[in-house]
Amino acid sequence: MSMTPDPAARDLLPLLEAQNSTISFGSFGYDDAFALGSALMARATAEGLVVTVSIVFGEQRVFHAARPGTSADNDDWLARKFRVVNRFNAPSYLIGTRARATGSNFHESTGLSPALYMAHGGAFPLRVNGSLIGVAGVSGLPQRDDHDLVVWALEAAMAAA
Repeated sequence: MSMTPDPAARDLLPLLEAQNSTISFGSFGYDDAFALGSALMARATAEGLVVTVSIVFGEQRVFHAARPGTSADNDDWLARKFRVVNRFNAPSYLIGTRARATGSNFHESTGLSPALYMAHGGAFPLRVNGSLIGVAGVSGLPQRDDHDLVVWALEAAMAAA
């Protein structure tokens, strides 16, 4: 099904592309993943956000925590968003926004199953020297808020490195 191109999505693309091209680390290990996940959970707790946070290195989950009010559905959303990041080496929100900006349906244009892939905001690639090593993600808020929360934490981690 063809959709109408979304001008708001088109206007958002430069910001998302810039985030995608600038958020990277010189090194990022297990302790960094714990610090990143902990920062996300501390902010979620302070603000009363109902979210699940997960960080993976390849297939290994290295951080996972959930706030009251979340469920296994949040874990499923994270898994589907993480598959998008791994497949396209780009934030899940960027991939979905590209589709909306052109008026295409992500699942129809890619042939990927919605049961396995979801191009909604909240999952961001973890890159070391430009190479994808994992994914950090949040699920539970509207997709733009999920994305912004992850970006906030990644930018803070970069600034502290």
